[in-house]
Amino acid sequence: MADNEILLDAGTNEFEIIEFYINESDCGQHHRDYFGINVAKVLEVVEAPAGLEAAEGAPHPSYLGTMSLRDIILPVIDLSVWLGLERKESEFELIVVTEINNMVTGFLVSGVTQIHRIGWADLKMPNKYIADMDTNCITGTVDLDGRFVLMIDLERILGELDPEMAERNDGTVYSAPESYTAVLVDDSASVRALLNKNFEAANFEVQLYKNGLEAWEALQNINNQAKDDGKSITDHIDVVVSDIEMPQMDGYTLTRNIKEHADLKNLPVILFSSLITKGLFHKGEAVKADDQITKPEFNELTGRAISLIEKYQQKQFS
Repeated sequence: MADNEILLDAGTNEFEIIEFYINESDCGQHHRDYFGINVAKVLEVVEAPAGLEAAEGAPHPSYLGTMSLRDIILPVIDLSVWLGLERKESEFELIVVTEINNMVTGFLVSGVTQIHRIGWADLKMPNKYIADMDTNCITGTVDLDGRFVLMIDLERILGELDPEMAERNDGTVYSAPESYTAVLVDDSASVRALLNKNFEAANFEVQLYKNGLEAWEALQNINNQAKDDGKSITDHIDVVVSDIEMPQMDGYTLTRNIKEHADLKNLPVILFSSLITKGLFHKGEAVKADDQITKPEFNELTGRAISLIEKYQQKQFS
């Protein structure tokens, strides 16, 4: 991939989604519901094999057992069941094969439309009706050609099916030698709560933000106040930890903004996301992230943050 293509993806506040649909049958009426996920999580789309059905004793009724895909045996989830929709079955249905947190999973859907490039600023927060749905896995909505596409949080689905996936902990206790301050940015309330808990336990003062734009505006305000006081931003903030997928401004764009800013560029930045894979690592490098850690390694994250701060401090005083 050429450098200009890398920069188009990383730091432009744009991303690509694959749009798919579920044909719903409700009280004799048929209609189509549209959904989307980040295309970076999709390995491929394949035809659904015959014979998939709910498995007895499964952790959730949406679990359809497993299927083989070349040399991989992967679990399959009926997305309509998880979402509480009555899917109208058809002869030709598809499996969207994803890789999230190093786990390959298939999601059964009615069909796929196309891939769209959109801006994170175009992703709107879900309204109260959608946010209050029992499934609670809709992260936002986007208007595509006059139809509303619901963005799905697959990590939440997989985390609820396998609670051990939600937070990995190697048992090591990390504690900073002095009190540090961390800016933590994630659009998921549950992830923010875990980040807050772990960083406070590791002797950090924490500032929490829901998306990159909110964090970027706060950092600029803190920097302006620091300059007025004759100080540096690093006198107030020691590290920034950011998710990648967020409405308004993504983590790549936030990182690029920090690293291109004359006063903020010396802030250490860690990207913490399920999108941190070998195939996508170059995107974080393109925006000059200091470290990249895949979810759900929450415990390792605090240790790496402490090491990164100490590295920056040694550089500053050498």
